[in-house]
Amino acid sequence: MDKRVVEFIRTLRAAGVRISVAESADAMDAVNTIGVFERDIFRNALKTTLVKEKDDGPTFEHFFPLFFETGAPPMFNMEQELSPEQQNMLQQALQSMMGNVEALQQLLQQLMKGQQFSQDQLDQLGQMVGLPDANSQYQDSYYQRMMQRALGMQQLDELLEQLQEALEALGMSEEAIEQIMEMMQANREALAEQISKYVGSSIARNMAEQPPPEPQDLMNTPFQYLSSEDADALRDELKRLAARLRSRSALRQKRAKDGNPDPKGTIRNNLRYGGVPMEIKFRDRHLKPRLVLICDISTSMRYCAEFMLTLLYELQDQVAKTRSFIFIDDMHEISDFFKADRPEVAVQNVLNTHRPGSYNTDLGNSLQTFFNENLDALDSRTTVIILGDGRNNYNDPRLDLAYDMRRRSRRLLWFNPEPESQWSIGDSDMHQYAPISSGVYQVRNLAQLVDAIDRIMADG
Repeated sequence: MDKRVVEFIRTLRAAGVRISVAESADAMDAVNTIGVFERDIFRNALKTTLVKEKDDGPTFEHFFPLFFETGAPPMFNMEQELSPEQQNMLQQALQSMMGNVEALQQLLQQLMKGQQFSQDQLDQLGQMVGLPDANSQYQDSYYQRMMQRALGMQQLDELLEQLQEALEALGMSEEAIEQIMEMMQANREALAEQISKYVGSSIARNMAEQPPPEPQDLMNTPFQYLSSEDADALRDELKRLAARLRSRSALRQKRAKDGNPDPKGTIRNNLRYGGVPMEIKFRDRHLKPRLVLICDISTSMRYCAEFMLTLLYELQDQVAKTRSFIFIDDMHEISDFFKADRPEVAVQNVLNTHRPGSYNTDLGNSLQTFFNENLDALDSRTTVIILGDGRNNYNDPRLDLAYDMRRRSRRLLWFNPEPESQWSIGDSDMHQYAPISSGVYQVRNLAQLVDAIDRIMADG
């Protein structure tokens, strides 16, 4: 139990709850004193010693049952609940439906027999959807949906309706059909709850195994680990960072006002003078970039999108033109927000107007909207920056549109917080977008984001 409590504390810290060494020791002493047999007393002892801020209460309540409640949801064994005649009719109905849904046979049998998923089944599904790489509590619902989709539970709902019709056709009584459907639905909900607990526990373990970074090094803190207080501190730092980037960019513009000397061009041009450098040639001057920003603002990307938009709009005197777009499941232009307010205010207005919710990220559909409505934003001088993790919820990535976007622009760059090792895991299409792109920058934290923006401004 001591090991479980230690992992629980590490997970709370990874989720942003501030817990000192002394408070961890107090929690261990409390557990040793009151024991673990009275659940409510045990829970209150941990909460009293570990939680100091009101805002941390929901985080505690989210993770506590994942570490200290292991009971699986009960299920009905319908073979015991139904009469032999009803069982025979149910089997006939199921067999009549199996022609086109062979992949759902095992799931239907589990529902009928009240069998829970085995640990091996859950582990294989988790591997299939990339659950071992999940390390944030905000990814919980996403991976639940992915595992249910991999199992075919959405098709299962349609199949249960067909089952009811098949039983009616076989002449089963309305009362018996209602009983069967209630047990089937109850078992389906129990399996969904089992998936939910498995996903939550897996993410909690992943978070516990990855100690949070040093709190003072916020520039190198991954965006997913930032607390609201950390984000506020970085917002205060953005003006200083923007001023530094602006100074660098302005210095480049000054040095390149007349272009840099071109020794090779000078030699070639002065061959007519016997190689004597009578006329000095210069390279073309540094041009201010024209930018099109396309930002994913789903829950996992919001801090990264906020900081990138703020920094780039602080540098508008070093940019020829910028048009900005955001997407989750569809594309929206937000350029007008930045015409009336300061960048930091405009960004908050954008995020408040487009709040996260139960959306499915769909870059392919968003690109189609861009091509339908905003194709005039692209020309041969435009640098397109797509900020996103390349995860499309198994929707069509529309690689043809991404290729056409690169062809119409000067270059197409990706800012992605995920490492290359995760590009082909689960619903990620990044391994297909990367070869189409002119380059990919990893922007896992603010230091990497600032470096990427500086490089782009240097190569206007």
